[in-house]
Amino acid sequence: MEKHYKFIPFISGLFVATLIISNTLDTKIFQAFSLDLPAGIILFPLAYVFGDILTEVYGYVQARKVIWTGFLSLILMIFSYEIARILPPAGFWPNQAAFDTVFSHVPRIALASIAAYFCGEFVNSYVLAKMKIFQKGHKMSVRFVASTLCGQCIDTAVFIVIAFAGVMPLSALLSIFISGWGVKVAWEIIALPITIPFVKFLKKHENVDVFDYDTNFNPIKLS
Repeated sequence: MEKHYKFIPFISGLFVATLIISNTLDTKIFQAFSLDLPAGIILFPLAYVFGDILTEVYGYVQARKVIWTGFLSLILMIFSYEIARILPPAGFWPNQAAFDTVFSHVPRIALASIAAYFCGEFVNSYVLAKMKIFQKGHKMSVRFVASTLCGQCIDTAVFIVIAFAGVMPLSALLSIFISGWGVKVAWEIIALPITIPFVKFLKKHENVDVFDYDTNFNPIKLS
């Protein structure tokens, strides 16, 4: 019988909420320190923090289930937004144009977001699980940063290629990639003083610290 953990529903809920909120925030582009960035970047890196926590404490198998939950939630979000936009507005409601502006997800952007998330999260989880075995559980912060470097690199690259290739010049794509990747990784590093104690708390109170020695890392396998 599979063991049930009391904190996984809490972490999973925050993980999915982070994905949904970040994708909605991405409809706004802001400028900071001469960088043009989607507003979702203020929250999205937290999804990778939760991914690190899930893999480090509960193992790749549990993280894989939550990643799939987030993936299906993103599809449901986009489908729901599109249905809401198509529905005819009430005659007294004057905000249809504004609603379309905020909630319209161009199919190419939506596909880019989903593909980038799916690839990046699994790379992040895989790298962390393998490094944990290699490091014999030591130097947790090193594998957190290293896995995020790899996962966010794939995530950012996949999103930019699918969303903007052929639309923007190569120089612009490289600029967006470097700035976006850098900010996401910096976010992970800044969060370490909170992430590490929280992971230690979970390991102690859940009485678990999984090492993925014999794990099947196929992202499609859910059982």
